[in-house]
Amino acid sequence: MAERELKTEHLQDDAGGISRAADLLRSGALVSFPTETVYGLGANATDDRAVARIFEAKGRPHFNPLIVHLPSVDAVAEYAELSGVARDLALAFWPGPLTLVLPLKPDGPLSALVSAGLPTVAIRVPAHPLAQQLLEAAGVPVAAPSANPSGRISPSTAQHVLDGLSGRIEAVLDGGPCGVGLESTIVGLDPEPTLLRPGGLPVEALEAALGGPMATRGQDAAINAPGQLTSHYAPNARMRLNADTVAPGERLLGFGAVEATLNLSPSGDLVEAAANLFGYLHKLDADGEAPIAVSPIPDHGLGRAINDRLRRAAAPRD
Repeated sequence: MAERELKTEHLQDDAGGISRAADLLRSGALVSFPTETVYGLGANATDDRAVARIFEAKGRPHFNPLIVHLPSVDAVAEYAELSGVARDLALAFWPGPLTLVLPLKPDGPLSALVSAGLPTVAIRVPAHPLAQQLLEAAGVPVAAPSANPSGRISPSTAQHVLDGLSGRIEAVLDGGPCGVGLESTIVGLDPEPTLLRPGGLPVEALEAALGGPMATRGQDAAINAPGQLTSHYAPNARMRLNADTVAPGERLLGFGAVEATLNLSPSGDLVEAAANLFGYLHKLDADGEAPIAVSPIPDHGLGRAINDRLRRAAAPRD
């Protein structure tokens, strides 16, 4: 928790709001902003103190690296090495919900806290128009994990951000609900293209671009990218996955043709389910602590990322 409570500004999606958010970022303040995936908690990635405040505001472990958001592929060259397969993927999927873990540029300007001391850095070019405008206006690389207390449900609206971080950050730039609703897919390239975290870009699309299957990160591998903590994205209530029946006292987070407290997609549409996931978890969280049962979700396309988030949300907690 920050040492003093801040007055968190609620900025609107207009020229004044973007200008104010950009000024705050350049000054070392924390600003939440929308991307197509979830709301990020942004800080100037070259400012050690600003980046340290991200960890403080979220209660985030310092060994957990951050994603740097940039306005274009061309902007990457100042901060990281982008070549070969990595560049091919960047040109195919940026701007968009893909994060690439790249070798840091020698003697580059990024704070060492961004990469948690690793020789690599996670970089993304977001597709959300408001994020693009803010990054261009700020003129600095922006480190931005999801704008929620560490380990809790990711935010897909500005109100979710305010509910979790009001008083800890300077501002939230309101761009309405996020369209994708799941964090970005993270890919490492050393020694081969490897899926480090499933997300808003389906693995199948990546494999089609690569011309073959991707390697996957081992469960016991050291943390080398964001979003790899075992317990993460968690509501207050306990969760039970792959539930074909509902026990007395449970609330059902449904999928498909089932009667449920909330249904991610009655028609079984994985895109709709992904967009609704965090918002519905927030609603269930606000309605009490009765256990949550979750319908089975197909484990392909965006379902793979949905299941990843649900497994982490349901994992035993410290």
